[in-house]
Amino acid sequence: MVNRITQIMATSTVENYLKAALLYEQEHQGIVPMGALVEALGVVPGTVTTMVKAMATQGLLEHEVRQGVRLTPVGRALALGVLRKHRLVETFLVQTLEMDWSEVHVEAEALEHAVSNRVLERIDAYLGHPTVDPHGDPIPNAEGSIADEATQATMQDCTIKKPLRVTRILDQSADFLDYVQDHGLKPGAKIEVLKRVEASGVLQCALADGEEIVLGLPAAAKIIVGISA
Repeated sequence: MVNRITQIMATSTVENYLKAALLYEQEHQGIVPMGALVEALGVVPGTVTTMVKAMATQGLLEHEVRQGVRLTPVGRALALGVLRKHRLVETFLVQTLEMDWSEVHVEAEALEHAVSNRVLERIDAYLGHPTVDPHGDPIPNAEGSIADEATQATMQDCTIKKPLRVTRILDQSADFLDYVQDHGLKPGAKIEVLKRVEASGVLQCALADGEEIVLGLPAAAKIIVGISA
């Protein structure tokens, strides 16, 4: 597997396709529709079809006509490598260069294609081998393994009146990240959901300092929490 991967010189475009497919698979646990790639990459369907066929020839994807694509083991390994670079770069930009967490995604999109594996491993060691990025997204390790989030839930459907900790923010648009920061709900924040009212579409929660805030359920669905230690 390693030899096969090292023989492939993936372009930034190929890496973007692989990462988009991986992220879709992680969220939906199934085949990746061609339309999902069109939406994620902002290109026309014909371009996606042509690119997918070429990547299938390289052994990076399995293309099922009128269904979509699946990552091959080689494609998945390359995609995890790109995702690792992206999330480590985001972490470096926030922790070391002190950039705002709402602006590092765009920078990481460019840098993930330029950082060599040698530099990446130095960054990883310098940061102390983090397991999540500033948004709480799990960082694949050097072997391509990624943390299991099976025990976590969103604020929209988590258990109420239990000590919880914010672990991940799913919506990473600048506006939503500003909203999260303004409400004290960044990853690591300790909270307790006090009440959830489906009829009105809101929930009430308390922060560690006792402050109570009200969130709409759509916003709560974008915030992942786990049991607080």
